[in-house]
Parts: sequence; structure tokens; C-alpha cells
Amino acid sequence: MSLAIVRTRALVGLSAPEVIVEAHLANGLPAFNLVGLPEVEVREARDRVRAAIATSRFEFPQRRITVNLAPADLPKEGGRFDLPIALGILAASGQVDAAALGAHEFAGELSLDGSLRAVRGALGMSLALRATGRALVVPAGNAAEAALAGQTTILPAASLLEVCAHLNGHHRIAPHVPVPVESALQRLPDLADVKGQAFARRALEVAAAGGHSLLMFGPPGTGKSMLAQRLPGLLPALRDDEALEVASIRSVEGSFDPSVWGLRPFRAPHHSASGPALVGGGANPRPGEISLAHHGVLFLDELPEFDRRVLEALREPLETGRITVSRARGRAEFPARFQLIAAMNPCPCGYFGAPDSRCHCSAEQIRRYRGRISGPLLDRMDVVIEVPLLDPAELQGRLPGETSAVVRERVERAWARQRARQGVPNSQMAPALVDGNCALDAKGQALLGQAIERLRLSARAYHRILKLARTIADLGGADTVGAAHVAEAIQYRRSLAPS
Repeated sequence: MSLAIVRTRALVGLSAPEVIVEAHLANGLPAFNLVGLPEVEVREARDRVRAAIATSRFEFPQRRITVNLAPADLPKEGGRFDLPIALGILAASGQVDAAALGAHEFAGELSLDGSLRAVRGALGMSLALRATGRALVVPAGNAAEAALAGQTTILPAASLLEVCAHLNGHHRIAPHVPVPVESALQRLPDLADVKGQAFARRALEVAAAGGHSLLMFGPPGTGKSMLAQRLPGLLPALRDDEALEVASIRSVEGSFDPSVWGLRPFRAPHHSASGPALVGGGANPRPGEISLAHHGVLFLDELPEFDRRVLEALREPLETGRITVSRARGRAEFPARFQLIAAMNPCPCGYFGAPDSRCHCSAEQIRRYRGRISGPLLDRMDVVIEVPLLDPAELQGRLPGETSAVVRERVERAWARQRARQGVPNSQMAPALVDGNCALDAKGQALLGQAIERLRLSARAYHRILKLARTIADLGGADTVGAAHVAEAIQYRRSLAPS
């Protein structure tokens, strides 16, 4: 019995080990087996690979074939294994130069006619290859995405036949040349569209300047959602390393878009979202909304309408910036350093406190409605403000407010001060650095002491007020945190209790 074994390499995506595709051709009855925990999409590769090899005018071996996807304990999903499986079979049968495989990694889904379709996770694969020196062969539709990683040679291919011609030395595939990506900041909604609401605009600027969480409550139609949607336009552009992290997560999830390169994500899941949809999960864990909002904004509108257990799952990621999803077959850790922005009505009908007294909700109904948000979660909100109904004169006025570009300049200067001082935004400042970097003058200490006693602030709220005051001082270019900065920070800790 003769046996031919050829290995080709395939990467399975972000932070995952490479998969060695071993194609075994042995004498015996014709059969095509896949082993190594293949999911349904991978098992279906048998028919795609067989048809693609035949339509590309290669000979499909009429022998027993076993494709081993190693390591055996790692579940395999998606169509990215089609190309390496086909190449392993062709190399084992002598139709492709097996010696040329070692310098390459392969990923791509095969159509029945032998053409290649784009797959998920191309950027994560490219990042994993940067230190190896091997070239990455991907479908042409993934080339621009994979090239963003840099330092990796990307070979875009349109078909199986083109890849085989490259490996056999007949026609080399030209490496992909990256095209500079233009900034998309100018396409974001502008803060100048929001009329009035000077206090809310200021709170939004403070939240942007320090990466602080923000909860807005007020009647319907006062501009809460408009303000939240304009927050990404106030934040500094992502640094290259941050942009790569964001793009890699989007790539694995399958929603990568080169046109938003460098923009901070803005995710706004519906209030019916489940826990796994928000924090990640599944039999093979996938990133959730909080990871897709990494280095960006997670906006939860109608906050009390979310399932309470879903909201409680946000507490740990808000503190740690990571989420660990554990399953029987393994565990996965995803980054989740997001800025939480939330909006809600003040009562079930939405008009509690309105000047026309149209609200008829009882105090008990309001208490139950607001009680859907737990105290520990509310304590993690740095800024809690009311967004009231607009005065008719403000609503009809034509005097525009400051644009996002003007506010973003102040926010960028504040971020520059924070990065120079502690390397991260104030909201992410470690507890050990708070006392040294947020030192108050005498008047500020006295004012904060009174607030702790009267408002019965927790230790977490105390530290968050210090960080918030430090951000306000950074916006004003002040080196010392004074009483005025503390006073403004305290007023952002407004209670949601019915009055």
C-alpha cells in the first residue's frame, strides 16, 4: 500500500493556533474523510473541493483520502479551509509542487467553479503571520483587509488555478500593494445639529475628554440619542495599534469595512438583545457587542427595558476592560474596553417632571421602573444628567452650536495631557495613581468631604468623582484640581430617585 502525506498550513483566525492540513492518499476504496472536529461548514468542503479541483482541470485522486485538521481538540468552522485542503490533495497527488507550500499560509473558500470567495478573519491571520516571514495567500476580496496588518506579504488570488500556477512557478501572484485609507471623521454626525441643551453638550464633552461613562435621562424627543450618536465624532482618532485591534475583531465577526478604518466603533444594540449577544458566547465563543465596541462607544437606549441579568453582565467588563466566556469545550477571552453611554426616560410614560404635568405615573411605578437599574451598575456611571424638554425659543432658534471639530480639538488636548501623565485616559487610571494625579487643593478637599457625607458616596463614587474632576481640569488646562472642578464633577452625579 502506498501512502503520500503532504502538509499545508491554514490559520483559523484571531489569537488561535495554526491548523496543519494533512492530506493522506492511500490505496483502497475511494473515500474522502475529514477528521479533527470539523463543523458542518468544514465537512461540506468535501463537495466544494472535489468540484473545484475537477472544474480547474486537475485530476481528483480516485483513492482513499483522509484530511486531518490538527490540533484535533480545536473545533474548526467556516469555509477558510477549502483552499488548503485542495492544495494538500493536489500536492499529495503530485499535481502541485509540495516544496513550495512551506513558505505560505492559505485561507479561502472555494466555489464549485474553482474561484475563491472571501472569508472571515483575514486581518487576524495576517497579524499572526508578521513574525514568521511566510506569505499569506487569500482571496482577492480579503487582500485590502489583510494588508492593513503590515509586515506580511499578501498574495491575492482569484481562483484555485491561479494559486496552483503560482506554486508551480508558471505565473507568480503579485503581492498586494496597500492603498492609503482616508479618514472618515468628516462623515460622522456633527454636534452642531443638536439645538440647545448646553448642559448636556458640556457633559458629553467631559465624558469624551476622559472616556467616562454617561447616563442621560429625560422625556422623549429631547435629543438624548442625537447626543450619543455624536460622541464618536468628539473622540480622537484611533492610534494604529488600536485600529488594528478594532479591525481584527470586526474581521473575525465578519463585519470588517475598510472605509471606517481608524474610526471608533459605535454599537447600539436593541434592548431585546440577549446576554450572549451583548457580552459574547455561543458553543464556539464569538465576540459580543461589548467587544465589537472595543476602543469605542456602546450605546444602550431605553436602558431599563434591557433584561436586568444582561445589564448586570456589564459590571465586570466596565472595570476590567475584558470579558472571559467559558464553555465546556474551552474558554475565550475578548477585549472589551468600551465607553458606555445610556439613555432612559424618567418614568414609564416618559414625562415625569415635564412642565405641563402630563405624567400620571405614581411614585411606586417610577420607583419600580428606575429600580430595573441596579445600584452597583448605576454606581459605575461617571456622569448622570437630565436632558430636559427644550424651550420653544431654543427649538426654533437658528444659532448653531459648536461643531464636533471644534470640541474635538479640546478633547484631543485633554487626551494628550492624560497620556503624557499616566498613559491612559482618566477613566482607566489605576487606583494607585488616583491620589497622586488627582490631588485637590484645600477648598476642593473640603467640598468633596461635604459631598461624601451628604450624598453618602461609596468609595467607587469617590474615586470616580476625583477622576471626573481631573478630566474637567485637563479640559481647562489646569495642573491642579480645584474646588470649581470638584463642584462640576459632583453635579454630574445626579440621583435618579423620584422627587
